[in-house]
Amino acid sequence: MKTPTLRLSLVTGTLTIALAAAFVIALSGPAEAQQAASAAPKPALTVKRVVAQQSTWPQTLAGTGSIAAWQEVVIGAEIGGQRLAALNVDVGDRVKKGQLLARLSPGTLEADLAASRAALLEAEASAREANLTANRVKTLQGSEALSPQAIDQALAADAAAQARVAAAKARVQADQLRLSYTQVTAPDDGVISARIATPGALVQPGQELFRLQRGGRLEWRAEVPGAELAQLKTGQLVRVQPSGAPPVEGRVRRVAPQVDAQTRNGLVYVDLKGGESLRAGLFARGDFVLGDSAALSLPQSAVLLRDGFSYVFRIDGSKVRQTKVQVGRREGTRVEVRSGLTAGAAVVESGVGFLADGDTVRVAQ
Repeated sequence: MKTPTLRLSLVTGTLTIALAAAFVIALSGPAEAQQAASAAPKPALTVKRVVAQQSTWPQTLAGTGSIAAWQEVVIGAEIGGQRLAALNVDVGDRVKKGQLLARLSPGTLEADLAASRAALLEAEASAREANLTANRVKTLQGSEALSPQAIDQALAADAAAQARVAAAKARVQADQLRLSYTQVTAPDDGVISARIATPGALVQPGQELFRLQRGGRLEWRAEVPGAELAQLKTGQLVRVQPSGAPPVEGRVRRVAPQVDAQTRNGLVYVDLKGGESLRAGLFARGDFVLGDSAALSLPQSAVLLRDGFSYVFRIDGSKVRQTKVQVGRREGTRVEVRSGLTAGAAVVESGVGFLADGDTVRVAQ
């Protein structure tokens, strides 16, 4: 039979062992739970599947430049010393060839013309008298009634009178021309792009009054690398995107024969189809359509830009594999894949920024 002291020692030892076991279990429980949690698979993301498509895309060459007037005409005063009496147009007005733009005060020009016309009448009267005398003298040639010297003088007076008539006519024409210069007219159809004239101002010969965009035509002066100019030809289609305006189409009119020695770029002149929102001076980017070529493309949302490289996520069963690709042209919402992928390859369509290589996904039907 055990003594009380031995029985107490056994109980105490049993309790100590139980507490130690409980303490060990308490310590090991969270670690095992963490391991179990880390070992559990991540929840699968639902993704959409898209297939790389082979199609024909236009082959283009990019350029940048400014929109300018095809030809801008400076309209100025051809006479001086007259005041500007009236202005009939303003900036932005469309005008026709010969339309009256401004009128100068005639001043003394009308009086000068009247005096020239009177001098012409006088010269014509003198010429008629001299001509009659010359005709009478001619009938007396070969007779003894007049000396040869008198006959020559009469004929010379007739010729001089005719010369004075011609000079008087020239003065009349000059005065008429000077008077017509008081009517400032449009040299061609177009749009008034600037108005410098001020009503009532005293104008000087050659002073600029207006600027006219001939025909209202605009052009895009694109800068293209000199090495690429050989690919461009007259008549090629160009798609131009001006800043702050809808895109427009144009045609190559002329390619510059030389390249700038500093920038190594050459100018290409592109005729544009005019639009209400198109303005001279706007900056524009554009693409010269060189032809068609095959292109393997994907939606832009399927391509991930990471660390300066482009990637897609190929669908491999229930997992995705990150694949590096090289992209090229863009057409609308699609981008060309030049390498790293084959036609028919299935990739994740969107949300690629939330994926990593080897993730488990659920493909939506």
